[in-house]
Amino acid sequence: MTRSSATRTRVLGIEGTAWAASAAVFDTETDDVFIETDAYEPDSGGIHPREAAEHMHDAIPRVVETALAHARETFDGPDTEPPVDAVAFSRGPGLGPCLRTVGTAARALAQSLDVRLIGVNHMVAHLEIGRHTADFDSPVCLNASGANAHLLAYRNGRYRVLGETMDTGVGNAIDKFTRHVGWSHPGGPKVEAAAKDGELIALPYVVKGMDFSFSGIMSAAKQRYDDGIPVEDICYSLQETIFAMLTEVAERALSLTGSDELVLGGGVGQNARLREMLAEMCEQRGADFHAPEPRFLRDNAGMIAVLGAKMYEAGETLAIEDSRVDPNFRPDQVPVTWRTDEPELAVGRSGDDTGEETGQVQGAEAVVDLDPTTGCVTKRRRPKAYRHPDLDERLRTERTRLEARLTNLARREGVPTPVLSDIDPKESLLEFAFVGDCDLRVVLDGESGETHVRDVGRHLARLHRAGIVHGDPTTRNVRIAADRTFLIDFGLGYHTDHVEDYAMDLHVFDQSLVGTANDPEPLREAVREGYREVGEERVLERLLDVEGRGRYVGGES
Repeated sequence: MTRSSATRTRVLGIEGTAWAASAAVFDTETDDVFIETDAYEPDSGGIHPREAAEHMHDAIPRVVETALAHARETFDGPDTEPPVDAVAFSRGPGLGPCLRTVGTAARALAQSLDVRLIGVNHMVAHLEIGRHTADFDSPVCLNASGANAHLLAYRNGRYRVLGETMDTGVGNAIDKFTRHVGWSHPGGPKVEAAAKDGELIALPYVVKGMDFSFSGIMSAAKQRYDDGIPVEDICYSLQETIFAMLTEVAERALSLTGSDELVLGGGVGQNARLREMLAEMCEQRGADFHAPEPRFLRDNAGMIAVLGAKMYEAGETLAIEDSRVDPNFRPDQVPVTWRTDEPELAVGRSGDDTGEETGQVQGAEAVVDLDPTTGCVTKRRRPKAYRHPDLDERLRTERTRLEARLTNLARREGVPTPVLSDIDPKESLLEFAFVGDCDLRVVLDGESGETHVRDVGRHLARLHRAGIVHGDPTTRNVRIAADRTFLIDFGLGYHTDHVEDYAMDLHVFDQSLVGTANDPEPLREAVREGYREVGEERVLERLLDVEGRGRYVGGES
């Protein structure tokens, strides 16, 4: 095998999950990334897997040859040595035929050069290129790509999925509308251009904790078009609504984890309006935001080479016989060994902590003022600068009314909640009695953690039996006293008789456990035990379906 330098690593990366046949060379000493890409462009409609695989078969040799030529030209070693230390390739997620083509090329190249082979998770690479170019420590990552949309954060040696789309990726969702209109691929830039002349119309806005859904808004957008609504208005409203949903869940993830850093990944991240919204949100809450340059947002081998170099230096290489591709390769399946000595997300790190010593708590959606003399809590939903004013006012008013009504109804069902003393929907203001000593996330890893989590399972079951969904049951929205477990913040709640919605409620809480607990598995089992004591088994059965639904293939739309 070739030499390994402690001070300099050069990696050739190959990407081919769906659209882009791409090769790159990354040099850790110069931080230079050379990228050569040949993107697949269908004649009509969306991606055709067979055509995409044929494109990979034809284009990968060309882009690899160009990248290797660059590696040789910039290599200062002898001609008898290979110009790179390793070959990294996108192992998944993605389209199976495309991945297999890239995997075969990478194995052959690593063997011919006599260098090590590295299998990279495409989605983790989106996150790591943002962390690398921003020089952040432990950011939350919003990945907005064609077939994917999810939130990731690092905890206990892995990137945990805090929230994700429950139906389709954001880029693919937009493309479904543009195909309906008759526009050619890619649809995203065409929507962005048309939106410049549009006005806001009402479209469904679906956020469930840090999960979200695009199917309803896409169906509504198609119907509005068929009804004769100007396409410019629909495009404008699609952007304002979808990107506001993504920005809101990103802020919820920052609030839950305590991080004050956000990075953007994925091809849809090239949209100027999405970047503007995220930047405004971060500025409003005092967090740092970074979006990599466009060549690193869309599918590219540069991010594969950069992460490949980190993995190589951590000893994360593959034997040829172990290098099979995985079309459903989840980011949370990857041991993040290259970050062993780096800090994890710390609860309360960003000033978005309990705040009870100063008398004010800043959450994802509201500012809460505490009056220790009266025991009164005043909660005010702040206007969000990133949202369209009409959409913002509608959401804040609706959620304030819902929170007041469902908080009272939940208590009637035997679920401990704060007593409501006043409401002003116009000002988005609520007044409650103070409850609990701390948030659940503070005691998760203590002796009482399982007890309180089991209580949450019972509470959710009682709500569901009454036809109520909490909507945002996270470890921040549970307050803990010595002998009681309170549910708070019902602003995303609603009435329903659908078992799917009850399962989603459990799924949201489950994801928050994974994102905030050091050892989430016993806690995940505890919430199911508590639910089983009071609720229906069919909800837990549906939860298994919901958990499996998040496994989408990669590739930009």
